[in-house]
Amino acid sequence: MMLCNQITFDFAKIDELAIIITVVGYVVVFMSLAALVVVIGQIATLRDFYTRVKLRGKAKPSETVEKPVQVSISADENAAICTALYLYFDEMHDEEKYVMTVKKVSRTYSPWSSKIYGVMNFSKRG
Repeated sequence: MMLCNQITFDFAKIDELAIIITVVGYVVVFMSLAALVVVIGQIATLRDFYTRVKLRGKAKPSETVEKPVQVSISADENAAICTALYLYFDEMHDEEKYVMTVKKVSRTYSPWSSKIYGVMNFSKRG
């Protein structure tokens, strides 16, 4: 009994509305992915712009800024700064004593853990 030969696909039975919904769905997904790529790509630029604005606000009025401050930190520098901050804040905690104790616990006999009742018991019988 072969059921594979009975399966057919008829393109005439596909509704036009289903095709439109499918195409619109694909377009919406790809457009939102493209928008996310653009937004994520601009995050570094927005961060640098915000830092420059913040630094200009801290400058004294008598000082003139001739050249804009170029603020760009590499990933290695970011990692080094984060590691230093983590180690600094980690040392602020109280020193704790790590004492490990071993207690002898007496367990009652249980035949469930006994190896003499093993499944593969090959004993020689005379």
